[in-house]
Amino acid sequence: MLKAIDDFVWGVPLIVLILAVGIFLTIRLRGLQITKLPLAIKHMVANEKNGEHGEVSSFGALCTALSATIGTGNIVGVATALVAGGPGALFWMWIAALLGTATKYSECLLAIKYRVVAKDGHIVGGPFYYIENGMGEKWKWLAKIFAFFGVGVGLLGIGTFTQINGITSAVNNFFDPQNTWTVELFGRTYSWTVVIAGIILTLCVALVIIGGIKRISTVAQVVVPFMALLYVVVVLIILFTHLSAIPGAIVEIVQSAFGLRAAAGGTLGSILIAMQMGIARGIFSNEAGLGSAPIAAAAAKTNEPVTQGLVSMLGTIIDTVIICTMTGLSIVITGAWDMGLEGVSVTTKAFQIGLPFPEQVASFVLMLCLVFFAFTTILGWNYYSEKCLEYLVGDKKAVLKGYRWLYILAVFIGPFMTVSAVWTIADIFNGLMALPNLVALVALSGVVVAETKKYFEKQRY
Repeated sequence: MLKAIDDFVWGVPLIVLILAVGIFLTIRLRGLQITKLPLAIKHMVANEKNGEHGEVSSFGALCTALSATIGTGNIVGVATALVAGGPGALFWMWIAALLGTATKYSECLLAIKYRVVAKDGHIVGGPFYYIENGMGEKWKWLAKIFAFFGVGVGLLGIGTFTQINGITSAVNNFFDPQNTWTVELFGRTYSWTVVIAGIILTLCVALVIIGGIKRISTVAQVVVPFMALLYVVVVLIILFTHLSAIPGAIVEIVQSAFGLRAAAGGTLGSILIAMQMGIARGIFSNEAGLGSAPIAAAAAKTNEPVTQGLVSMLGTIIDTVIICTMTGLSIVITGAWDMGLEGVSVTTKAFQIGLPFPEQVASFVLMLCLVFFAFTTILGWNYYSEKCLEYLVGDKKAVLKGYRWLYILAVFIGPFMTVSAVWTIADIFNGLMALPNLVALVALSGVVVAETKKYFEKQRY
């Protein structure tokens, strides 16, 4: 039943829609994500805090968005896509990222342009405000639908279950792979490592979440660059020790993307599976078009929508073009995608084969990366879904506080849910959240183009 809904939501229509919006914006912005890339990097390094409004620096806003974006999707999601769609899925992830960068730029530009200062002086912004203030009051119902699904995604989807599930299964695979140490709970048997990891994580999450955006952003600015670097360095070791295999892997990825290596179900079938897997996982990983990143971007201290749009669009590049590609290449080079494994075991196998360390060390390093990736995602999504809730109920402190505790509870139950059901629920909410946002992006694309033009003309003089 869930699977049927998921296949319908994430079927061809939504994937085509997200790609079409990406192509449309890329054309209207004249390939800005490529031509203005150096400028975007310059702004990110400058780390601007020049605006009178805003709660965190523009780098802080990018880190908060990245903390939510770089999650288990980069490690487990890529593996899932490659197992189901073959190496070609990676190629379609790149396509999704290239087009998604224009989408991400537009979302985050609109977020700054239409953000609102709440009564107590803190900033709120995101798709619901650009739908309401950009498209007009009569579209408020659309903004509410977005906010409703946003709360769902945070509480039942990317934010809690999938992440904590990824963490506890990684910890379990490392410390107790044979499940020798077990306990009976809710009529099922669990390894003690799962229970203990779940409790420790719940406590850590609770400590940060109770502190709100400033604390989340502070933690993100330290942890995100550290964890991304750790992961990148480790994967670079795999790639450098297998340099000669890289050209072959890239050829395999491209051939497989266009069905030149007939895999499951003839050529067209295999192309479609690779496309669907690669694009769906790519979007799940970099979140372009879903409308989550603009919520974080809106908190940036900047007066210029365009510069924050440029900084935020780097999120898609860091996430998919750098981190997912590295995971994917290491899985293709080591052949781990074709060993009948699934989920995190695929990436673990790739690390064990690829790294010149003992297997225990390789699994430990991957477990560490997973724990950090997923932990920050839990924090980032708490912020997102809380802002969605705030839009729905207004500034009711008691409700928002209650929601934080509910969120912590969801993190606590996460490890005891089955894996496939979890990803399916997450996928459904994720897809439904994208629809109102995509409508708004097309409706407001003229505003994006005008703002961009105005900004670059001003820069000339």
